[in-house]
Amino acid sequence: MSKTLVFIPAYRCAKQIVRVLAQFTKEVQQHVDTVLVVDNQSPDDTLQCAIDTAKTTFTDCEFIAWRNADNYGLGGSHKAAFKYAIEHNFDHLIVLHGDDQADIRDALPLLREGAHKNVDCLLGARFAPGSQLKGYSLIRTLGNRVYNLLFSLTTLNRIYDLGSGLNIYSLKTFKQAYYHTFPDNLTFNYVMLLASYNKKQKVAYFPISWREEDQASNVRMFRQAFTVLYFLGSYFFLRAGFLKRDMRAKAFAQYTGDIVYQQNAAANAGTNANTTANAS
Repeated sequence: MSKTLVFIPAYRCAKQIVRVLAQFTKEVQQHVDTVLVVDNQSPDDTLQCAIDTAKTTFTDCEFIAWRNADNYGLGGSHKAAFKYAIEHNFDHLIVLHGDDQADIRDALPLLREGAHKNVDCLLGARFAPGSQLKGYSLIRTLGNRVYNLLFSLTTLNRIYDLGSGLNIYSLKTFKQAYYHTFPDNLTFNYVMLLASYNKKQKVAYFPISWREEDQASNVRMFRQAFTVLYFLGSYFFLRAGFLKRDMRAKAFAQYTGDIVYQQNAAANAGTNANTTANAS
C-alpha cells in the first residue's frame, strides 16, 4: 500500500496557514498519511499557528511541524522535504504551498482515481483548461503564458505551468537527489521542470483553482523573469550540462531541521505527542 506525504512550505504566512490546514477535510486526510509543515525560519508565529490549528483538525492522518535549521528558501525546503519523505519510505509527495493560493481539494479526484500512480510528476496548472484564477493580474497572466510557450518550445513538450502551489511527485524517480544543486530560491521549480523533461520523466498537468487575496508575495517579478530566461537559454544550449551546475547562492551540505511538534491520527482521542527532535 502506497504512502503519501503532504509537504507544506511556509514562511511568514501565519494567517494563511490556518486556512490551508482547514482544507484538510476528513476525506482529504483519508487519502494521505502525513502532513508536514516546513517552516523556513519565519519571523512571525507561522509554525505555532499551524500547530494550534492541527490540534483540532487532524484526526485521520499524522501531522508534523518542522523548522528548518537555516533559512533555506523555497527550493531548500523542497530538498529537506524530499529527503525526509525518501528516508521515511513514502511513495508520493504532494507539495501544497502554505500561502493559501492553491487548494489541495483540487487534487482529490486524481487521488481517488489513483492518477498520481501512473506518472512521475502530476503538476497543478493555473493555465490548463478548466483552471480558475481569482485576483491574478492580466499582465502576470500574459507573462506566464509567454514563458509557458517558451519552455514548451525548448523542451518540445506542452507546458501549462512552470510551477504552481500544488504538485504531486512519485518519489521513486527522485531518490538520486539530482536536484541537490538546483537553486534554493523560488526558481527551483523551473529547473526541476527542465530536469524532468531532460530525464524523460512522465509529466502530466491538472487544472487548479488559484487565488491571490492577502498573500504577501516574495517574488521580485522582473529580476526573476530575467533569471528564468537565463536558465532557459543555458538549458537550450547545454542541456544536461546546465543541470549539473551548482546554481545555489550558498551551498548547504545538508538541508536539515527539527521536528517541533508531532501528532498522530488519534491525537484527538488523547494520544498526541508533543516532541522536539533533530531530523537531520
